[in-house]
Amino acid sequence: MSKTKETPVTEGTAAAAAETAELTGTDALAEFRKNHTAYKFKETPKPVRVIFIILKYLVLVSACLLVILPLFVVLLGAFKTHDEYITTSVFALPSEPQWGNFATAFIDGDVLRGLLNTFIILLISCAGTIITGTMTAFVLQRFNSLFTRAVKTVFLVAALLPNISMQVTVFQVINSLGLYNTIWAPCILYIGTDIISIYIFMQFLNNISTSLDESAFLDGANYFRIYWSIILPMLRPAIATVLVIKFVGIYNDFYTANLYMPSKDLGVVSTALYRFIGPYGAKWEIIFAGIIICIIPSLIIFISLQKFIYSNLVTGSVKE
Repeated sequence: MSKTKETPVTEGTAAAAAETAELTGTDALAEFRKNHTAYKFKETPKPVRVIFIILKYLVLVSACLLVILPLFVVLLGAFKTHDEYITTSVFALPSEPQWGNFATAFIDGDVLRGLLNTFIILLISCAGTIITGTMTAFVLQRFNSLFTRAVKTVFLVAALLPNISMQVTVFQVINSLGLYNTIWAPCILYIGTDIISIYIFMQFLNNISTSLDESAFLDGANYFRIYWSIILPMLRPAIATVLVIKFVGIYNDFYTANLYMPSKDLGVVSTALYRFIGPYGAKWEIIFAGIIICIIPSLIIFISLQKFIYSNLVTGSVKE
């Protein structure tokens, strides 16, 4: 007869096994893993655990300070006078808030015009991205053919290529179409080069059953009707995710606007701040005030819709 090798049982593992015995299936496995992990952590000497916890919170606090301190310095500097900014520390509080800095930046610094141009570009680009992105994702995900597989491969290659390597060709195309130094140049680029949004829509489409399409097709609906009445309404979480990402990306983009719209009348938020270096090169308090004004819209949108970034971005990545 063969002898079975017995595993020594400690008090901690015995208690975990007793609790696990009352559970079955997935619950038992999850409970055992939780107790086993907690038991292993308790086996670590207490000084080591304390050091580990302290290091963990030090890293978290340091990361927060790296983000908050520059914003805090900008906020304080925006309320100072020119002489006060030069003579005092960057962390010193202003003796009297200078609200006039914001009026100067908003009107004389062309921040108002930059905000208007930015929101026009955002409106056109986001609407175009939603229409073209959802239509493309619908075709690529629902129709499995040699053509759609080839398009997916081309999209994957294009997503891996660095954008800077194609800027010479893209600039020549935009210039030949007569779009250079017009507001349509960045709009066309934001709509036509957004491959990531198409992949996000395709992820969500993986969770929408094809039986809905087949039922509508049997009832006499054509493909456009299926897309407009069934697919597009069910893609609302993905649309919200794409809108937030798109808004932040376009709002912070400096390269495209500066390259394709050099005219001062076509300045956006990022280029308006850049042009502060000219008339207000030595007046950093005015530049800081302009930065605060430009941060506010992006901050409001991000705080209001941040749940779509954290929850919906990966919703379609796993089938259930």
